[in-house]
Amino acid sequence: MKKWIILLCIALISSVIVPMSHVSANTNFKDVGASHRAAAEISYLVNKNIINGVTPTEFVPDREVTRGEAAAMLGRSLGLNGQKRATSFKDVAAGNMASGYIVELVNKKVISGYGDGTFRPNAKLDRGEMAILINRAYTLGGTNSSDSAKILMDKGIAQGMADGSFGGNVTIIRSDFAVFLARTINADFRVKTGDTSIFKTTQYVSVGSSTLNIRSKPQVVNSPSNVIGKLSHGQMVSVASYTGNWAYIKAGNLIGYVDKSYLKSAKPAAVLPAPPPAAGKDLTIIIDPGHGGTDPGASGFGFLEKNVALNVSNHMKSYFDKTPIQVVMTRTGDTYPSLTQRAEFAKKYGGDMFVSIHTNAFNNSVNGQESFYYGSTSATNPYVTQSKVLSIYMQARMQEAWPLVNRGVKQGNLAVLRQNTVPATLIEMGFIDSDVDIKYIRSDAHRKNMGRALYLASLDFYYHYHGRTDLGQYYSIAGSSPSKRLH
Repeated sequence: MKKWIILLCIALISSVIVPMSHVSANTNFKDVGASHRAAAEISYLVNKNIINGVTPTEFVPDREVTRGEAAAMLGRSLGLNGQKRATSFKDVAAGNMASGYIVELVNKKVISGYGDGTFRPNAKLDRGEMAILINRAYTLGGTNSSDSAKILMDKGIAQGMADGSFGGNVTIIRSDFAVFLARTINADFRVKTGDTSIFKTTQYVSVGSSTLNIRSKPQVVNSPSNVIGKLSHGQMVSVASYTGNWAYIKAGNLIGYVDKSYLKSAKPAAVLPAPPPAAGKDLTIIIDPGHGGTDPGASGFGFLEKNVALNVSNHMKSYFDKTPIQVVMTRTGDTYPSLTQRAEFAKKYGGDMFVSIHTNAFNNSVNGQESFYYGSTSATNPYVTQSKVLSIYMQARMQEAWPLVNRGVKQGNLAVLRQNTVPATLIEMGFIDSDVDIKYIRSDAHRKNMGRALYLASLDFYYHYHGRTDLGQYYSIAGSSPSKRLH
């Protein structure tokens, strides 16, 4: 077996590395028609920003894959931080587009270099090496090329050659790599079904008083047609893999997909008993995770605004779930409601307050937090004073959670604020492309703390502006107390 235990590649950087600012992937390649054997898998990976075409109209499915190319694709599939940086290899400079993924994969002992201190990012990858790297990356159990190949074939991830062999020494091409990677992270593409040995990681459901849907596909649809079951708070599940915001899980006899933000490694505490129903039951909070779907928002250091906004929104909602206060989210998955649809949510669902959650970006030259409200009564939203006060309390609690530069509370002529019919604020938690702010944005512990802060700011608004002292009991859920009066 070759000394470098393999993985990944990215020499054909423009053909595989998808810049995080890339808004929509082109799956209409003229050399990958609907009848192409790998069309579905290629389209799936392109839409996940894991792989891209060599040109806007050509995928070049028969081109050979390099080690650097594979590093980028596998790194993105694992959700690793691809920020360019210095490596220990003399032939992979800090400016190399695959450098960040190579560092991450070396640290995870998925890949290594050669004895002469090189990585050889332009070296071609063969099928045996591919089998080892996938086994290591997804902990499938293989330790050498033959065992790894057998595992991939047994699981329906890979298939052999026409002569009956696996073809371990055959250089792998882009279409085959796409097929094997897609089958690894999404079992729906596999040749075989029913293999439960891949469900190895134990996690617990954390949804408060709500339930978590198990879906047959990693997507949210308007109808409940793909909901195959429900999980309750504290229930144990076994996870096989993660794809974007989704976890592929097994719970009892059910196998499907759940939103991974509701899974925790430790069993969550029991939900607090519901307080008297009169307190807060009359309130509905609208939470708007910014962007989504084909609109990723701002990006930086391998993170997308749409994912960060949804994650923090779920953390914020998790606190409200322990109270009678109702919460409606404008999106719960990777979808894109229009700005008008978001603004209409408050009226549609009887909302009393609207919070739109975002991160900022400005070429890594600015950092800090700011909150916006619409400052004119000429549009739909007449709640100027209330929106400003809400923004003040949001800004104060954000500053407590993440001690970043205070950019203040500002007027903003933004559609989701201007067209709204309730007190509304849009908060910018930080600059996702700032090397200062990203320290908080990239940490789930800090994101949870931000969700807690936005929950507390919502209580502060009602407690101080509306005199709703009956809500004071809910501060203890977040281990806090009412803020000072700030307006």
